[in-house]
Amino acid sequence: MVERFLLWLVGTILQLGYPGIVVLMAIESSIIPVPSELVMAPAGYLAATGQMSFTLALASGILGSLIGSYANYWVAARLGRWVFVRYGRWVLVSEHSLERTERFFERHGPIAVFVARLFPVARHLISIPAGIARMPLGRFFAYTGTGAGIWWAVLMVIGWVIGKERHAFNRELVYAYSNRAVVILIPVVAVLVAGYVIWHRRRQRQLAGPVGKGAGA
Repeated sequence: MVERFLLWLVGTILQLGYPGIVVLMAIESSIIPVPSELVMAPAGYLAATGQMSFTLALASGILGSLIGSYANYWVAARLGRWVFVRYGRWVLVSEHSLERTERFFERHGPIAVFVARLFPVARHLISIPAGIARMPLGRFFAYTGTGAGIWWAVLMVIGWVIGKERHAFNRELVYAYSNRAVVILIPVVAVLVAGYVIWHRRRQRQLAGPVGKGAGA
């Protein structure tokens, strides 16, 4: 029943063209789990058949993601900390763990947001801790848009390939291709995170060096 409703919702709003993509991706990035595969892959398919611009469809998806993500961020920034401090014990979230989350986002917020936007479930939730930690909006938008844009582009390429191969568009083929893309993406992201960790540690040592020398003097 829920799946039928989502399919109807996607099909109906996609008829609006680019504004429909913006609306659907805003919903997808907030609280309702609209399958992005059923929005951005069809957009790529339509681009392959000349009914849409690949660039405009991708830009519409990114814009929608920023709108939906900011909605979660805003709510978390306004209410999140107060709610967790007051009621966190009921969901095993202490004020100490909340403070650790805030400190983590101060140091590693950009890479956390970027990586989370590439994977299901995490992309819906990452705006909440980012909002609670009040991550600078410039960084939040930059890394949200970059991560979302990469995954939307992957889905659009999948739809493009299906369209160019003159296959009839079907969900099973999209999900099969997207699952393969995730399998490829995981080691790529692992290498990226490892590189970030190495860079971050070197930077910390460089920053600690002058401080240590100054203290020794």
